[in-house]
Amino acid sequence: MPMQNKAIPVELQSLVETHSKPFVVIDSEFRILAVNNAYEKTFGIAAGDAIGKFCHQVSHKNPVPCSEAGEDCPHDSLYSNQRPTFCVHNHYDVNNRACQVRVTAYPLRGSDGELYMGELIEEINPPDERRKNGRRMVGQSRPFIACLEQLKVAATAEAPVLVQGETGTGKELAAKYIHLHSPRREQPFLTVDCTVLTDTLFEAEVFGHARGAFTGSVGERTGLFEQANGGTLFLDEVGELPLSQQAKLLRALETGHFRRVGGRRLRNSDVRIICATNRHLWDGVKAGQFREDLYYRIACLAIRMPPLRERLDDISMLVTSLLERISQLMKRQFTLHPEAVRSLRKYDYPGNVRELRNILFVAASRSSDLEIGPGLIAEVLEEHAHVRHEQEPETGRQSGAGSAAATGSEPSLKDVEARHIAELLQKHNNSRKQVAAVLGVSERTLYRKLRRYALN
Repeated sequence: MPMQNKAIPVELQSLVETHSKPFVVIDSEFRILAVNNAYEKTFGIAAGDAIGKFCHQVSHKNPVPCSEAGEDCPHDSLYSNQRPTFCVHNHYDVNNRACQVRVTAYPLRGSDGELYMGELIEEINPPDERRKNGRRMVGQSRPFIACLEQLKVAATAEAPVLVQGETGTGKELAAKYIHLHSPRREQPFLTVDCTVLTDTLFEAEVFGHARGAFTGSVGERTGLFEQANGGTLFLDEVGELPLSQQAKLLRALETGHFRRVGGRRLRNSDVRIICATNRHLWDGVKAGQFREDLYYRIACLAIRMPPLRERLDDISMLVTSLLERISQLMKRQFTLHPEAVRSLRKYDYPGNVRELRNILFVAASRSSDLEIGPGLIAEVLEEHAHVRHEQEPETGRQSGAGSAAATGSEPSLKDVEARHIAELLQKHNNSRKQVAAVLGVSERTLYRKLRRYALN
């Protein structure tokens, strides 16, 4: 029950207003003793309505402390060790919507000698970011938090960043997170897909071209380097760049100067570079496929995106976030049965978060009820596992949907995917937009697969 408001030392009361982000002081009994103005504005609760109440009641709408509800609790750790600690929680914002926050707890010792806990609360995906980005970083596992910390450090720096990770781990989302938390957040964020551009097209796309630079160029074109001036240029799958273009990119990164294709004027642009790859770029360096000097230029800060199999504790939060977006697309409000969530935690997700989204999308498409049950999830998971388990390891690179038939061997996983995409294209009258939606990938990713499997 709320107690009569307890007075805390004056120096701690004044401390809360030194923070521009939400800050709250809590005592050993989980009671809130002070909050700052940022806390009131962010979470829509007046200081008078929060002080004296239990923190778990106010922030989480839980009748019991977080630790008793099965969540991480910084309170227990801080009062045991008297050292700063952090965790990820769901709080309720001013619109009474759950939002993911990073809570950093600090031990505070008042002039009365009593130990208090000061909590600095940072929204992982602020409202303005959610509006700009659509998707958001979601998770609470230690691998996710460790990765998030690296992204935050990268956001405060100006050095180039190399984001590494398997397909479907959210490398572009991580790049946008860095941009949206950096001083460049109000400037452009532009993407170059290095897998779909030829030598000439890459140079013209990135650096632009002058009038008459080549056949059909009737006017000038401003390249992405100029368009992103003051902002961020994201080079997706940079490991696919031909060596000839690597040299030109390196020159622009080192000097800040470039020329449009067919142009004479030397131009410059203030651009921050973020690159991503699903390859081990250093292997490419050793094989002579990637320039060593370019590698060191773009990998000043290297961040590894953990695969989903290393962060299965995030499944529940990811499911909630992904189903929210799927529900918006399908105009039906889906939920997932708790037993279905437990089933999803037993899968290892070779396609990572993108595969989880696909599983949920397929299940939602087949569900006759708004609550997706464990039986339907088990059915979809069995289909995914069947495709994987009956395939033998691929022994060589093959392209095209008919490569397995031509060799008489068992089809590889890539063969199965190529055949599936070909069937979807036929079913949806070659609409790439519809096929991409069914697969749960972007149109750019689908285009990349079409090129890889010679399905254009």
